[in-house]
Amino acid sequence: MELEEFRRRGKELIDWIADYWQRIEEFPVLARAAPGELRAALPAAPPEEPEPFAAVMADVERLILPGITHWQSPGFFAYFPANVSPPSVLGELLAAGLGVQGMLWATSPACTELETHVLDWLVGLLGLPERFLSTGAGGGVIQDTASSATLCALLAARARAGGPAPDLVVYGSDQAHSSLAKAARIAGFAAERLRLLPAGAGGRLEPAALAAALAADRAAGLRPCFLGATVGTTSSHAVDPVRELGHLAREHGVWLHVDAAHAGTAALCEEFRWLHDGLELADSYCFNPHKWMFTNFDCDCFWVADREPLLAALSILPEYLRNPATESGAVIDYRDWQVPLGRRFRALKLWFVLRCFGARGLRAAVRRHVALAREFAGWVREDPAWELAAEPPLNLVCFRHRGGDERNQRILEAVNTAGRVFLTHTRLDDRFTLRLSVGQTHTERRHVELAWRELRAAAAVVG
Repeated sequence: MELEEFRRRGKELIDWIADYWQRIEEFPVLARAAPGELRAALPAAPPEEPEPFAAVMADVERLILPGITHWQSPGFFAYFPANVSPPSVLGELLAAGLGVQGMLWATSPACTELETHVLDWLVGLLGLPERFLSTGAGGGVIQDTASSATLCALLAARARAGGPAPDLVVYGSDQAHSSLAKAARIAGFAAERLRLLPAGAGGRLEPAALAAALAADRAAGLRPCFLGATVGTTSSHAVDPVRELGHLAREHGVWLHVDAAHAGTAALCEEFRWLHDGLELADSYCFNPHKWMFTNFDCDCFWVADREPLLAALSILPEYLRNPATESGAVIDYRDWQVPLGRRFRALKLWFVLRCFGARGLRAAVRRHVALAREFAGWVREDPAWELAAEPPLNLVCFRHRGGDERNQRILEAVNTAGRVFLTHTRLDDRFTLRLSVGQTHTERRHVELAWRELRAAAAVVG
């Protein structure tokens, strides 16, 4: 493709994306494709000769769109959002065009320094402890996902404890994200050294349960190493009591990592910063702008209060990467802050979002989503046929029909099959529970009203 055609096709593609966003409500939110359907429609081998770009885009419409679950649909209330925005898409496009490999400061100084600066900006915007600033012993880095952040935190904790050892123990709640168990497995912790403690009332990790587990392991000659706390669990948005857990972690020399992957964005608003009570006791923290802060996947912001254990765990310097800037000790090489060597220029899209929305615009969007979720919770509360399964702290509502598990499952299937909205479920108190997460970039009140109408209509039909 010559540059002039690239210029023309690029403009056409931006138009296509804008048109897609405008017509997205025409599509069923949940993909209707059957397993293997797309592969059966594709040629068995790639083309020998170049094909026109127009033919490629025609196949996007004909083959790809029918197999897309439309995460950017305003009727998407499932999981947690993976919302995007025009500034983030443009930032991603620019990063792709620049083609930066940001493994070292020397390989693109702007890639590293913009990332450091934007992560320091977010410390202030979210009201995080100043010990996470890069100007001190800590600092921030962009990982791909919160799963990688958890793994890096666990590796740092293990390094601080003296390295791999069979007596090190990892703790968390049974409501913690599955990435905690996966990280422990990858890091070489035996299954019997992972303590997923039963959550207490409201889905929180209870300090008393943790204290008992720590004491029992100490008495058995084991060494507590790492605690994964959650601010906004996936099932119900439960918030672990970080302050109490942090004091226990300090007492036992345990690394405290706080995972606020989705809920952390809410701390843009001062009224929601109760989420971070006690965070000054944490050794590391992460949240995902690619969930609720209008920055397209992937983008996880990860901070440590002391970067030395992280560097001790992940830093390897072969001869072919040596350079004067690294040898000077005056720069950050983010290859030492993550598992892979290579890294993309993710900070660009985050920088674009922060500048184009402004802090005020981001706060307004978060408040709007929380208000819509609370209004939906009010409708559930007022209808005698329905009940809340948990009080919604932010923009996730967990609720159910009083007709029992089977009826709730049929309601969910009917709503999702209709295609105008898409919800998911969990189990709370061992009961089938519906989840409605309000966080998509373009969701308005009318879409939340539509979801409620669809749910009640489905309940009447499947009853």
